[in-house]
Amino acid sequence: MNRPDRTDRRRERGTAGGSSSLRWLLLLVIPVALGGAALAWALAADDPVQAEAPVRVLADCAGATVLGLAGLPRLWDRLVPRWRPLTVLAAVWAGMEFAMLVLEAAEVQGVPARRLSAARFGDYLTHVSGGQIGIALLIGSVSVAAYSAFGFRQPDRATADLVLVFTAVTLALRPITGHMSQQSFGSVLAAVHALAAAAWFGMLLALALTVRTRGEWAVLLPRYSNWALPLVVTVAVTGIVNGLVRIGGVSPLVTSGYGRILLAKTILVTVLLALGWWWRRGWVPKVADHRMAADDSLRRAIVEVLVMASVFGLAATLAVTA
Repeated sequence: MNRPDRTDRRRERGTAGGSSSLRWLLLLVIPVALGGAALAWALAADDPVQAEAPVRVLADCAGATVLGLAGLPRLWDRLVPRWRPLTVLAAVWAGMEFAMLVLEAAEVQGVPARRLSAARFGDYLTHVSGGQIGIALLIGSVSVAAYSAFGFRQPDRATADLVLVFTAVTLALRPITGHMSQQSFGSVLAAVHALAAAAWFGMLLALALTVRTRGEWAVLLPRYSNWALPLVVTVAVTGIVNGLVRIGGVSPLVTSGYGRILLAKTILVTVLLALGWWWRRGWVPKVADHRMAADDSLRRAIVEVLVMASVFGLAATLAVTA
């Protein structure tokens, strides 16, 4: 009876070792997300796109991943918070938020970012609402990074729930105060859309980053799948409603840059819905029954994460397109 147990453990260790090399493919999230932003820029044509769009993509991806890592223990209370990647990714997120502040200030002041003076930057931060919102976002992301670093040094005294709450509040700040805030219930719809998208993308990316064994996939993937369906439906519905309210009809979906980006984003979300439905019928049951190796699950997660990253690139550029 002991020999099969030892064999299973050796097989799990071997699978985990193989997964470590596959996991490097997750770095493709960065160029794929930026590729989505580039596509959106091309679709925008003559419609103005703010220069901070690529940085916004990276900030949104980092913030979503922090949210996902902080939320994983909610899927399974036996999971220990991964404080090291939380700290690193939250620091990247804070850096991107600071870079966005600089780029936004330079655009408002009408100068290149490299020529933005400290006085003009301070004036933007203190007298322009966008600067004040940016400060709040920077404080939120820096606070998450600092607390995650504390959690790494003192894991027995820290809780991922606090990171989850602070991250969710920070991620909701920008859509709450964005262009949709001028519409009835626009702020609520925009915040729900942003948080649902971040949880949907961030939790799957967190699974791909941290899950090592077939047994962990068997527990976590079905639980994530139960959350993913309502999340993606929420993303689709709120995104379409927000977009149609913004452009004021259906015909601008092809006649305006904003509409074309929205249409491309909607098509990709539809593809993800179909992919999720297909894998919910095949991938998830096999994983739940321990009939799929960890590497195979990781490959599927990477594919879906990369498609999601392209959607994030489109969405982030859409948010800064006039």
